[in-house]
Amino acid sequence: MDTLLPFALLCFTSFFTLTNPLGTMPVFLTMTNGMSDDERKTIVRRATIVSFITLMVFTFSGQFLFTFFGISTNGFRIAGGIIIFTIGFDMLQARYSKAKLKDDEVKTYVNDISVTPLAIPMLCGPGAIANGIMLMDDADTLIKKILLISVIALVYFITFLILRASTRLNKYMGETGNNVMMRLMGLILMVIAVECFVSGFKPIMIDILQQANL
Repeated sequence: MDTLLPFALLCFTSFFTLTNPLGTMPVFLTMTNGMSDDERKTIVRRATIVSFITLMVFTFSGQFLFTFFGISTNGFRIAGGIIIFTIGFDMLQARYSKAKLKDDEVKTYVNDISVTPLAIPMLCGPGAIANGIMLMDDADTLIKKILLISVIALVYFITFLILRASTRLNKYMGETGNNVMMRLMGLILMVIAVECFVSGFKPIMIDILQQANL
């Protein structure tokens, strides 16, 4: 029991920070501007389910998949960092605009943004995936593995609640408050993206330099 509580706190804090539902909220509000509450609910539900399933797949089989396809977590971090940086830059410039869609285009658009970029890489990015793989390796008992899965499910349930409530929060924030928060979160996303890119690029460069010295 002495080791379970610190492990649970580590899992929760790390996954909640990497999932970052509060930082994702401005993006979600802007991309779904003009949609009905039911359509937003569909997007949130689909995005959180896809994120949870994706993270579970990589948490349990990440090392096998990386080995099978000949890729590394560092390469995944670099690609994810580029994607997140692009999203953050668009947010900083306030480039997201109201979605003006025909009735027959709404369902396709909802399915598209709920998977990318909302679920992947925003709610389930390379950082969260790498964190899940590492924590699964650290979970040396069955109880810890169950605890890890439970914490991940809890984080995405909280994420679902936050994004569902974001439409009501937006009424109090107003358009100005939303734009300010979107630009601020865009800047933070860009910083996170740079950190993610560097964390993946640095080990690769070290390996190249070491091989060059041999």
